[in-house]
Amino acid sequence: MGETIIRIGIIGCADIARKVSRAIALAPNATLHAVGSRSLDKARKFAAANGFPPHVKVYGSYEALLDDPVVDAVYVPLPTSLHVHWAVLAAQKKKHLLLEKPVALNTAEFDHIIDECESNGVQFMDCTMWMHHPRTAKMAEFLSDEQRFGLPRYIHACFAFSADPDFLKNDIRVKPDLDALGALGDIGWYCVRAILFAANYELPKTVIALRQPVLNEAGVILACGATLYWEDGKVANFHCSFLSNLTIDLTAVGTKGTLHVHDFTLPFQEREASFSAGSESSFDDLVTKWDPQPSRHTVNTDLPQEVHMVREFSRLVGAIKFNNGKPEKKWPTISRKSQLVLDAVRTSIDSNFEPILIQE
Repeated sequence: MGETIIRIGIIGCADIARKVSRAIALAPNATLHAVGSRSLDKARKFAAANGFPPHVKVYGSYEALLDDPVVDAVYVPLPTSLHVHWAVLAAQKKKHLLLEKPVALNTAEFDHIIDECESNGVQFMDCTMWMHHPRTAKMAEFLSDEQRFGLPRYIHACFAFSADPDFLKNDIRVKPDLDALGALGDIGWYCVRAILFAANYELPKTVIALRQPVLNEAGVILACGATLYWEDGKVANFHCSFLSNLTIDLTAVGTKGTLHVHDFTLPFQEREASFSAGSESSFDDLVTKWDPQPSRHTVNTDLPQEVHMVREFSRLVGAIKFNNGKPEKKWPTISRKSQLVLDAVRTSIDSNFEPILIQE
């Protein structure tokens, strides 16, 4: 017996929707049922440009797609400022929700979205694709191994890319009325999630933004960073930037081992991903080399990470629709912790880089 098929609609024609629509087409338990835009012409052009099959319905408004009774779930790649309105409406229409990151502008908005999802019995998942790559599960095995990794002590994450002048002037991620969190929300989200992942999703006690963030004329963050502190002595820091060369690094240092990843959000190759891990490393007698040296671990996959994400999301939706299951709370819980840390970083920046206590 094959996997049950979940019918997904896409609300909005953002560039990232091209990638996710491909993932929906490749997922064995999902199908693209409809796409909606603010105009019928734009939706038709998007469908044609991406080679959508004739059965995919095209709507000239988001409301029309949400009113389609055949749609089981929606993927929402709209600007962050629009998330709370359309995510809440989708939940009220009983549509399961795959929401682009950052999920909201602040935790209060996020809680409103989740309250509606819970009251309407719909599944929520954010669109942090790398969490679903098989490599991530292998990294989690190493990080949870007390003999090889021990206890986490220091974590570092960096995500940067060099945006061109048109991006820095016109992209929605630099517009205060569309994506006011800028680089912090767009790529800082990934850094924060990676830190929480390496810390077994334990929230830090205190967050302090690094001084001298770069803001554009409208006050949107183009580059920033922060240091996170836990009560048990763990420390983490991250840097995110639209102004530096492409870098996507994660390092986790434990009492017995170290993990390094140089492409943690987007593997260098679509169907192969690696990480290095070292345990109880030291030097040889003459201090000329490492002994033992870290080892490289390669994970192959027959499906890209975004397809794994859609497949998992559809599996959860199918369990609810066909087996009277309940929404999985793992994903909204992790998302909320990510949002709390982002809020703390933004608050610290706005408060002259004062330490901010995180309270759940």
